[in-house]
Amino acid sequence: MSNYPKAIGPYSAYREANGFLFISGQLPINPESGEIEAKDIKEQTKQSLLNIEAILKENNLCFDNVIKTTCFLANINDFVNFNEIYSSFFKAPYPARSAFAVKDLPKNALVEIEVIAAKG
Repeated sequence: MSNYPKAIGPYSAYREANGFLFISGQLPINPESGEIEAKDIKEQTKQSLLNIEAILKENNLCFDNVIKTTCFLANINDFVNFNEIYSSFFKAPYPARSAFAVKDLPKNALVEIEVIAAKG
């Protein structure tokens, strides 16, 4: 069993191309149970980032290799609490980032995060 959840649809959890690792949006799914267990934005953000970390490690990478993130929030009012946890996983220079409020996320998640990492 991997340390990150399997894709919940017809897509790969990640793909490598031309020296980059493209990680699909990671929901805050606990890879052991296959469910979203965390109830608040801080814990869901942490789980999404732990899932990303597991994929990075599987590819001999770490958060220092991440050059771009795209973050989806179910409620833009969670932005400050999201940033508190997000910033604890990265150090300067931070990756480029986009963050959006969206109407809904799969499995009623509060957050989904996708990343691009450089392999070199």
